[in-house]
Amino acid sequence: MKHKQEAQFLEERHLSRFHYTMDQAVEKPFNWQQIWRLLTYLKPYSKTYLPGAILAMLISTAIRLIVPILIGKVAIDVAIANKDMTMLMWLVVIVGILYVLSYIANIFQIKWVNVLGQNAIFDMRQQLFSHVQRLSHRFFDERSAGSILVRILNDINSLQELFTNGIINLLMDVVTLFGIVVILFVLSPKLALAIMVILPIMFYISTALRRTIRRTWQQVRIQQSRLNSHLNESIQGVRITQSFTQEKQNEEYFDGINHATFNSWRVATKKSAFFRPLVEMSNAIGTIILIAYGSFLILQGVENGGIEVGTFVTFAFFLGMFWDPISRLGQMYNQLLVAMAASERIYEFLDEKPNVDEIEHAHEFHAMQGEIEFDHVKFAYEEGRIALHDISLHVDAGETIALVGHTGSGKSTIANLVSRFYDPVSGAVKIDGHDLRDVSLAELRERISVVLQDTFIFSGSILENIRFGNPVATDAEVIEAAQAVGADDFIQKLPEGYQTEVEERGSILSAGERQLLSFARALLADPSILILDEATASIDTETEVKIQEALNILLKDRTAIIIAHRLSTIRDADTIYVLEQGRILEHGSHDMLMEERGEYFSLIQSQFRMLDSM
Repeated sequence: MKHKQEAQFLEERHLSRFHYTMDQAVEKPFNWQQIWRLLTYLKPYSKTYLPGAILAMLISTAIRLIVPILIGKVAIDVAIANKDMTMLMWLVVIVGILYVLSYIANIFQIKWVNVLGQNAIFDMRQQLFSHVQRLSHRFFDERSAGSILVRILNDINSLQELFTNGIINLLMDVVTLFGIVVILFVLSPKLALAIMVILPIMFYISTALRRTIRRTWQQVRIQQSRLNSHLNESIQGVRITQSFTQEKQNEEYFDGINHATFNSWRVATKKSAFFRPLVEMSNAIGTIILIAYGSFLILQGVENGGIEVGTFVTFAFFLGMFWDPISRLGQMYNQLLVAMAASERIYEFLDEKPNVDEIEHAHEFHAMQGEIEFDHVKFAYEEGRIALHDISLHVDAGETIALVGHTGSGKSTIANLVSRFYDPVSGAVKIDGHDLRDVSLAELRERISVVLQDTFIFSGSILENIRFGNPVATDAEVIEAAQAVGADDFIQKLPEGYQTEVEERGSILSAGERQLLSFARALLADPSILILDEATASIDTETEVKIQEALNILLKDRTAIIIAHRLSTIRDADTIYVLEQGRILEHGSHDMLMEERGEYFSLIQSQFRMLDSM
């Protein structure tokens, strides 16, 4: 019963957070400026692939417009009417040559537009990923990993058709339509006007559908984001799901999201499907008008303002060609709607500004001493929820301080501010006398290493994971760092030693082994300031001895901030700060605070009582 209640609580908390972090519909009017913004990704290739693709498209389109005229006006009205077999033979040869040229032009067009489109997609995805990496922690606090993945993968993939075929096809269809309209009006203005009377009606109906179709495609993107977000969290939390036997509930919830995604696609494709039948109906009406009115004009005779049979045949050719571009333009508009929905979401991220930004000509730490000062710092993650109240503290270069207190007292917040993952609401955080808002972020973080309780292990070898602290380090330097913190012993026992492949999060390693790897990674980075955030919370007593030995090496000649509850980790700190609800209650050495018998004394006593009861 207890497990079921806990499982229900965890599920409700998960769902509430899931809905909180979901993407909201972005309501913006359809505008060409945003499409033009997408097209800027083609600019780097405007002197290479784009001109060739456009030239190949123009050659192919020109041939398509010339052939019906050769067949209708020249072959029927001239060669056949005059029984000129020589002219007919030459026309066959010319048409054959033109089709070969069109075939060659199409090959190069397809090749160049695909290279062009894939390059644009590559550049956009690279820009979005690079931009997201530089956004502040607050951005990731407010969004799930799944929703971010959707932007970088699905939303950009949905632009692929637009970049690879859509743009060139749009130009080709516009040129084709313009050419056909001009030719038809030159051949017979009366018949051309009669056929095109249906266009205004078609345009009005299609325009009326635009707004609702754009919204449906936007809903598709939102549902895909929800699906991906849930999948990401479900896979990462599968152990929790199985331990609380919540597989059925999780499947039911996924079934609901899956159905919502399916329905959003069904609605979007259903509404988009109105375009093709609309075009086919227009084609049918145009064909009826051509047969009825065209036959009348033929019977009327050229001398009475009618047309020749060849003109009628040419009209029939062009009428078949006319509605195909119209149909493709309808589909192209659907592509633009999808691109609009995707680009809204992509540019929502690209237009996001980091909460923590760097000023021009920021100070660079060529040599950081490691002196830290909090000058009346106030901070809140959310408005109205103060995490730190007027915090002032000073850490000398090379000094080790410990932060202790109950959960939510502000310990990790202080560490986050030192790394400048966030900026204070008021006051200043300084290192070596420089306000962190005035220093280079890259220079700052290169000289600070953070070791967390839950060490993140990347997919790859043990060697690569340690080298993450210093990508230019040699294999020998990596091994030396591992030996220094005591990680070499267990690494050598692995099947392939330092070349052993570990999966994401390092599931084949114990908590203590992962922690030793993180220490080796931090040591290899050779930081001036080291932050240990509950780094020894989840290790056994035997491993703790190795951890303490590793810590002695790590802390040597470095400024250190240790967040921990274990007495063995904090008792040797130069100064211990006891925090409660974002305020410093007391500070001093371990012996001094024990003598005062204040909050620190109570925390230590509680820890001893807990150990005695075990």
